[in-house]
Amino acid sequence: MKLLNFAALTMAAVFLVPVAADGAEKADLVRVVKKQKRLYLMRDDEVLHSFRVAFGASPMGHKERQGDERTPEGRYVLDWKNAKSKFYLSIHISYPNAKDREHARKLGVSAGGDIMIHGQPNGKEVFTSITQLFNWTDGCIALSNKDMDVVWATVDPGTPIVIEP
Repeated sequence: MKLLNFAALTMAAVFLVPVAADGAEKADLVRVVKKQKRLYLMRDDEVLHSFRVAFGASPMGHKERQGDERTPEGRYVLDWKNAKSKFYLSIHISYPNAKDREHARKLGVSAGGDIMIHGQPNGKEVFTSITQLFNWTDGCIALSNKDMDVVWATVDPGTPIVIEP
């Protein structure tokens, strides 16, 4: 009888944890720690995957304006995916939020936008081992294409992202 109860509980757990079509467990949070240059895919406060990332060319501090080459900090949402990006796959970060727009307005500048998590520039994947050693984006979060495949499969639109200093 106990074995039957254990089997029933195991089956219920399998059906309650969201999974991708390829069997990958879905993340319920993306956590980015800029000082570690890491992106963590999380589920129930556990790390599913961890990847080395590159940021904007001027990564320290919160993004304030278009062209400052900073990656925003704070809590946002990954709100849509683009499979036809000029970079290998991309997932949009909901920057700027109302607070970001108001701050930029007070500075008299544009807050910018189009901040994404993405892979390498299309056609330049051969340079990944070099590009990922440097901060090279305009404020986005870049991964190797192989790592981006995992992020793409694991993250659905609507997933929150927290970007920490």
